[in-house]
Amino acid sequence: MELIFLGTSGCVPTKERGLSSILLDYLNEYFLFDCGEGTQRQMRIAGINFMRIDKVFVTHLHADHFLGLGGMIQSMDFLERTRPLDIYGPRGLEKTMEHMLSMGTFKLDSLEVRVHEIDEGVVLKGDRYTISCARTMHTNHSLAYCFEEDPKRKFLKQKAISLGIPEGRLFSKLQRGETIELKGKKITPDQVLSDPIRGRKVVYTGDTRVCNSVIELAKNADILIHDGTYSHEDIERESVKKAGHSTAKQAAEVAKKANVKKLYLTHISQRYPDAKPLEREAREVFKESYVAEDFMKVRVERHDI
Repeated sequence: MELIFLGTSGCVPTKERGLSSILLDYLNEYFLFDCGEGTQRQMRIAGINFMRIDKVFVTHLHADHFLGLGGMIQSMDFLERTRPLDIYGPRGLEKTMEHMLSMGTFKLDSLEVRVHEIDEGVVLKGDRYTISCARTMHTNHSLAYCFEEDPKRKFLKQKAISLGIPEGRLFSKLQRGETIELKGKKITPDQVLSDPIRGRKVVYTGDTRVCNSVIELAKNADILIHDGTYSHEDIERESVKKAGHSTAKQAAEVAKKANVKKLYLTHISQRYPDAKPLEREAREVFKESYVAEDFMKVRVERHDI
């Protein structure tokens, strides 16, 4: 599993940072979270084939998080893609996409766009993963997303051999969860499989103030990608007080409460051309804190135990 940060700026892009977008590559399946203006160009620079994206998840309907969809969809259609594109997001997404896809002389010839308005809870159940979401404190219907790999069980080869099971076909059956019969005795998968090993977990908040729903969603996550728009030193500024965003310190407090392994701060305001102080601020609370940068790649390693 790998994360690629495509855009890490606040609501205004800078020379160094594009608008919000993150790609998650899981077993060569691409998932795009938010698609700010210019995202498809960021993907070209990063060497990502955007034609492979089948599922997009929008956190909320502020332009810096979804306006790149129009260009990407038009490019997909221009390249004669016929495979459907599924876009998930909060209430209002369907009407927003209708407006976007009817602007000017925009007309799709081959691509089918399927829009899904969602609320908190399970969004999608894949073959080996579940994507769920929770409400955040930003807009009326803003969402945070959780990508969680299904638990798995290790095949205990030596245990199987000790039970007299020969390698080969019977091993395969047990690994698939089938009970076998050997010399008149039944051997169940439970006898040769480890206890369930929890899968990898990544949570992306989009824009949000600190809220309990995110803390719950992110419990024991491997990676938490949290809004870290401002420095806590600016907390008393009127503009910061009114904004529906978090400071680096607040994001770190969420990471600590949720017991995550690593925190990545994103949606960095243009007022911080040097974001290292934000990283230091967060690390005073939660050591494994990092400021995300455009084109940064983060591997999420498998769990062995």
